Amino acid sequence: MKPLKHTLLALVAASQVAIAHAQPVELDGVSVIVNDGVILHSDINASLKTLKANARKNNQALPDEATLREQVTEKLIVDTIQQQEAERLGVRIDDNRLNQAIAEIAENNNQTIEELSNAIVSEGLSYPEFREQIRKEIAASEARNALVRRRINILPAEVDNLADILAQETNATVQYKISHIQLRVDDGEDKAAVEKEATALVERLNQGEDFSTMAYTYSKGPKALEGGDWGWMRKEEMPTIFADQISLQNKGTIIGPFRSGVGFHILKIDDVKGLETVAVTEVNARHILIKPTVILSDEGVQKELNDIIERINNGEATFGEMAQQYSQDPGSAARDGELGYQTSDLYVPEFKHQVDTLPAGEISAPFKTVHGWHIVEVLDRREVDRTDSALKNRAYRILFNRKFNEEASTWIQEIRASAFVEMVEDEQDDN
Repeated sequence: MKPLKHTLLALVAASQVAIAHAQPVELDGVSVIVNDGVILHSDINASLKTLKANARKNNQALPDEATLREQVTEKLIVDTIQQQEAERLGVRIDDNRLNQAIAEIAENNNQTIEELSNAIVSEGLSYPEFREQIRKEIAASEARNALVRRRINILPAEVDNLADILAQETNATVQYKISHIQLRVDDGEDKAAVEKEATALVERLNQGEDFSTMAYTYSKGPKALEGGDWGWMRKEEMPTIFADQISLQNKGTIIGPFRSGVGFHILKIDDVKGLETVAVTEVNARHILIKPTVILSDEGVQKELNDIIERINNGEATFGEMAQQYSQDPGSAARDGELGYQTSDLYVPEFKHQVDTLPAGEISAPFKTVHGWHIVEVLDRREVDRTDSALKNRAYRILFNRKFNEEASTWIQEIRASAFVEMVEDEQDDN
């Protein structure tokens, strides 16, 4: 999940001209020192120029010059700190990703790339500097996403509680087509034997036997001679013992056996109307992770991983053997590097890109993420019906977005408070 990346691009796209740096003015100089970096007078003036240009186009009133300059300077300080975090983590945005982001900005502005470039130049701004600023913004966003995600903890009970609330809203409109088998327990009859029979019927149904045939054969319920078919109903229209068992299951689900005062019951969800359906692609991949050290440089790690790839391709060793021997991800190394079936949005962006685009059975070239250097191989992909967990997925996304925004705000405050920031001098507005 990348909740701030799209926000970043949307904010940039919302203005007809995105944030960019102007060419340095004749009398440039350092305005603010931020850790081991600086913000120049020209940086502040360029941001002011862009902000004022956008305000004119949108008929937006602005505060007085001193307040505006203070706000712009503070934003540049925070942006600089985040960009320094991206550099510390080694986040790199290549030209392909940058070009895609700029194309998205142009599209959201209903412009071609050439029109966007001309609009930037017409405001006296530099298109190459604009590109580099967008590159820095995306890198900072990726670093923020990776670091903030580590701070988020969502408890299963939180997801369940919110999913229950969402289910109450959804249940008002969802309709189920259900079938029913009832095994009656008569006076003096062995309840354990009837339950065992019901369990055996469920096993047969899960193996593909026809529900209606088994209802004709075994059911003692009111719809036995209709093959157990109760037709379409909302939960509020069902017998309570049915409604209590149904919680937004998807088509084809077998429920039971469950007990009531008259015996044991089995339900089948023949079809569903009005329920959000979710189908996702899960990827089973394996990887080898090696982290740079003060002794082993990035170049050294890449060479080591390329040597591992060569040994695997030459048949000298298997991927699993190399993962067990070299990978510094202990959890997956013990499983021959295998990560199991996962949706790719659980991975950091660089890793996600690899597992989304690699053909199955092909080993990637070494690539870097915030965790270190990897090689990865996609073993398999599969489509999974997640209809029965759609509300839990939705509840998780809602909770994640809420907590992400809260934690991101706290994280920004923390890195701002811990940064060394020195105002060099009060500059004069060159606009």
